[in-house]
Amino acid sequence: MSSKPVKSAPRKGVSPKSAPQPTTPRKDPQPPRASAKARPKAKGKTAPRAASFASVSEEQRLEESRSRTVHWKRWGPYLSERQWGTVREDYSPGGTAWEFFPHDHARSRAYRWGEDGLGGISDRHQKICLAFALWNGRDPILKERLFGLTGNEGNHGEDVKEAYFYLDSTPTHSYMKFLYKYPQAEFPYTRLVEENRRRGKQDREYELRETGVFDDNRYFDVVIEYAKASHEDILILITVHNRGPEAADLHLLPTLWFRNTWSWGEQSSRPILKRDHALGEAMVINVDHDQYGPRWLLCDATPDLLFTENETNVQRLWGMTNATPYVKDAFHDYVIHGKADAVNPQGIGTKAAAHYHALIPPGEQATYRLRLTNRPPTEGMLGKEFDRVFSARKQEADDFYAARAPHCLSKDGCNIQRQAFAGLLWSKQFYHYDVRTWLRGDPAGPTPPEGHRQGRNRDWQHLYNEDILSMPDKWEYPWYAAWDLAFHCIPLALVDPDFAKEQLVLLLREWYMHPNGQMPAYEWAFGDVNPPVHAWAAWRVYKIEKRLRGKGDRTFLARVFQKLLLNFTWWVNRKDAEGRNIFQGGFLGFDNIGLFDRSAPLPMGGHIDQSDGTSWMGMYCLNMLAIALELGQEDQAYADMASKFLEHFVHISHAINHRGEDGLSLWDEDDGFYYDVLHFPDGHHQQMKVRSMVGLLPLFAVETLEPDVVDALPDFKRRMKWFIENEPEFRRHVSTTTLPDGSVRRMLSIVDPERLPRVLRYLLGEGEFLSPYGIRALSKYHRDHPYRLHIDGTEHRVDYEPAESTTGLFGGNSNWRGPIWFPVNYLLIESLQKFHHFLGDSFTVDCPTDSGQSRTLWQVAAELSRRLNHIFLRDDTGQRPVDGGLEMLRHDPYWRDLIQFHEYFHGETGAGLGASHQTGWTGLVAKLLEQSGE
Repeated sequence: MSSKPVKSAPRKGVSPKSAPQPTTPRKDPQPPRASAKARPKAKGKTAPRAASFASVSEEQRLEESRSRTVHWKRWGPYLSERQWGTVREDYSPGGTAWEFFPHDHARSRAYRWGEDGLGGISDRHQKICLAFALWNGRDPILKERLFGLTGNEGNHGEDVKEAYFYLDSTPTHSYMKFLYKYPQAEFPYTRLVEENRRRGKQDREYELRETGVFDDNRYFDVVIEYAKASHEDILILITVHNRGPEAADLHLLPTLWFRNTWSWGEQSSRPILKRDHALGEAMVINVDHDQYGPRWLLCDATPDLLFTENETNVQRLWGMTNATPYVKDAFHDYVIHGKADAVNPQGIGTKAAAHYHALIPPGEQATYRLRLTNRPPTEGMLGKEFDRVFSARKQEADDFYAARAPHCLSKDGCNIQRQAFAGLLWSKQFYHYDVRTWLRGDPAGPTPPEGHRQGRNRDWQHLYNEDILSMPDKWEYPWYAAWDLAFHCIPLALVDPDFAKEQLVLLLREWYMHPNGQMPAYEWAFGDVNPPVHAWAAWRVYKIEKRLRGKGDRTFLARVFQKLLLNFTWWVNRKDAEGRNIFQGGFLGFDNIGLFDRSAPLPMGGHIDQSDGTSWMGMYCLNMLAIALELGQEDQAYADMASKFLEHFVHISHAINHRGEDGLSLWDEDDGFYYDVLHFPDGHHQQMKVRSMVGLLPLFAVETLEPDVVDALPDFKRRMKWFIENEPEFRRHVSTTTLPDGSVRRMLSIVDPERLPRVLRYLLGEGEFLSPYGIRALSKYHRDHPYRLHIDGTEHRVDYEPAESTTGLFGGNSNWRGPIWFPVNYLLIESLQKFHHFLGDSFTVDCPTDSGQSRTLWQVAAELSRRLNHIFLRDDTGQRPVDGGLEMLRHDPYWRDLIQFHEYFHGETGAGLGASHQTGWTGLVAKLLEQSGE
């Protein structure tokens, strides 16, 4: 049953529709019940219907956006889930971001570089923001943003402590759906902090559901949906379900505000929000912004309108005098503490909210309608026209995804894929960071301390980011990461190739890439080194678009190739310390996979020759070779570059596999595996025999050269033949096979066909890397055989850890010592498919090792895909491994179809771990499901 919400009672003798005075917040414990009667019909004539209100396919909107005829992507889910505790908002002398701007400050302190909110949207420059605040009558604060633990508070690092789900979104955000589960009991902020602080790294994390706040279904399902009538006309529907057994009290505050761009001493006029004339049963807020001109927010059911300023409450935070009595946290004081003078009685400000208040009966729902529009308000805009647009946009979203889902995909598989796409699309975020200004401070602000100006990212003062970017996770990782973003672009290309291409090009632009050619890693340390997967992603996105649209975007490919030449040169000059084609790399995103923190100097000095760093560079060469060969089909000038990358790859492959004059090799002939080599300051060295993902990475460096491609480039073909004939020691690294028509197919690979079976024995061994849910990052062998290295009286050790990390070596909850990670599993699957393409059905291995089940490498790749997909797919008992065996998630109809795409997964059970909403690279499951049709 649908119930119409009841607004808060107005001050006696004052009509909320016309008076400048605000209404007082309701203080009685029994607010009026939400009426069960049907919504009254809108009076008067319906607003003229624009042509864009009619059903328009999402494909057409994408084409209009692509051709820049209609800016469908101007508005989207571009708010962060967390702006507090980020580097950008940190001006401390020691770079203590979590402590400098804690969660407790977020409601009272104006942000400098961005905004956050609950289930919200903004324009692509984040000048105008809209999100939702909630209060259940018990919480100590308004629920305006998602809560979680900082890295210093959580026993496994940063960790959001909320229940929210991205349920749907089209690429243009013409339709979006978000679900937030809000407890009816007091939110256990203190308990979550204290219990997680009490627990150690050996203990599991203490989650919100364990506090009992969801027991007996005593919570609200707050469903927020958006539908665009046009690119500047956005309809908003909020449906609040009381899932509990008793009537429950709820305050809802849809909040509209401007990002504060005027307080920092720059040239920026102050925009204005003000109370407009009521329209029938709708209250109206007028929006006046220099960039966007006039627009309006229509709010049905005559709620009270509250106004304040998006300015810091310096009195609360630091005991100083506020410049204005109306500050950022005014709605908190007004609703919770009954301070009527906290809001501006003149109905004007830079932050405004519509205040709804209802007692919702058990099992019933309350609905709220809003409309943010550039059309002058008329009666009927929240009536039949509203319903018609919502209905059309939902159907168009269904049609769009139905056309992309394989016909053989199960209903459960379709649901998982749809939510994976939704998570990727909802995780777009406006990201603003001007490093030079951040280091120096703002004209109107105090000069930052010397430690800040000489601290983090001081070598990246060219960097100026003010764009929509794909985030790994908008709470735990509300900043881009170069190698994460590359993986995001693969599933994104399935639904929006243009956005995927824009993201890849963006990180190569001169205001991102360092003048020396390095790509920025992430905001905590732009100078850290992420794996060089950008070329791979660009090549994959190019081929995906070519398959979808029938034509590849060679201009995009050429743009990326030219800039990646600079990055490749940086790698060669900076990360091959001795010029031996053996690379160091450093951090490379694998955090605590080894004995040492590779983002820092070794404690005893020296350096590490990295199997992964060298393998990534071999893969980089082959990716650039593939791009050069493709571009060379229409421009023979690329043949020289193709030759360069072919020869460079062969030198890398030779270096990693063979002993040099110093006796060094990353390949261990006795074990049949690749290991890192540790160099000591005194000149001696040793292999570090850790069976980890770094020893499997050589499998990634594989590419086949098709005869028709090679034949189309005679100069390249001639140079390749000369090189192979005149450099005999390198011939082993170019395998050949003759096809039935007499043509020759070639394969370039670090792991040649002779070594391949030996490496695959480890990969596919159930006591080694092969888990029921994919490939572990560390061999299970180390559970009973930890690797130890003693240096200067200190033991350095690697153990198999299938779940959360028990070491603080690098970060908190990021662990590569045993769990399953989607990005490297995806690359392994792709590599096995490439090996099969060359070796064919005659090349088989036991999968699992020593099982007697002989399979081709294509079948092995399919088996790995199946295991990864089954992390999410419901099994015969109704359980999803990702849920970690929780009965509530198996049986409860309000939970069982909701999917979280975690950062990584338990190596034995498949349970989700790490950042619970990292739909970024885990969104690769959408691509795997497309390929497998499960």
